[in-house]
Amino acid sequence: MNPTTVLLLGAGRMGGAMIEGWTSAGPVALGELLIRDPQPGAEALAAADDGATLNPSDSELVQAATVIVAVKPQMWREVAAVVEPHLAQDAVIISIAAGVSIASLAEVFGERDIARVMPTTAVAIGQGTASICAATERARHRAHALFDTIAKTVDIEDEDLMHAATAVSGSGPAYLYAFVEALEAAAIKAGFAPDDAATLARSTVTGAARLMTLSDASPAELRAQVTSPGGTTQAALEVLRGEGGLAALLNDAVTAAVKRSRELG
Repeated sequence: MNPTTVLLLGAGRMGGAMIEGWTSAGPVALGELLIRDPQPGAEALAAADDGATLNPSDSELVQAATVIVAVKPQMWREVAAVVEPHLAQDAVIISIAAGVSIASLAEVFGERDIARVMPTTAVAIGQGTASICAATERARHRAHALFDTIAKTVDIEDEDLMHAATAVSGSGPAYLYAFVEALEAAAIKAGFAPDDAATLARSTVTGAARLMTLSDASPAELRAQVTSPGGTTQAALEVLRGEGGLAALLNDAVTAAVKRSRELG
């Protein structure tokens, strides 16, 4: 077993995002990356061109010091059962499958060290978020080694909170994209051409997010800075923050995602 070799099971959207991030940040050398996926995405194919091993044989799997389960929650057992007999007994298992508990993973992977990570797709550009829950310190250390360079990481001690991490962070980017979609649609309804509506909505949101990243102020303080009493922003916020508004909708959305995460587990 090579202590720095990583086996990635699944190279779809999230697996591909991790490959992109690692390629730029360097915690995983492509020559030490094994990728298993019957239908690999563009990122996996590019990595294979640059030295990664795509769809290695069973005999090669023993090289992996870390195994990342990045397949859909509904199919993880099938995939894991195929590779488990060929893995080194001291390989660390890291799962990003939503809702799948450490105990469930241990049913297949046995006494190997196991961690769960819930990343966001922005790991592709080194700007992701990743929640980490680990059964052992060795697994936690390995997870941090792989994700600290491509994400802001948060340690979670209570595994049950991984459902909430999935709902708030893992699914969170989709909430933002849905907001931008709605803002673009509102701009078009207000009279803008679609291209101009897209420019206004997207650049406003990305600029505000960047400012929040660089500022020490809280979101509430930043909101107050652009809200003049009796002005246009206040008029809009009275709708967004009113009964049944944004806070209630997001609470319901997170609750629904938590429920689904539990069902997947």
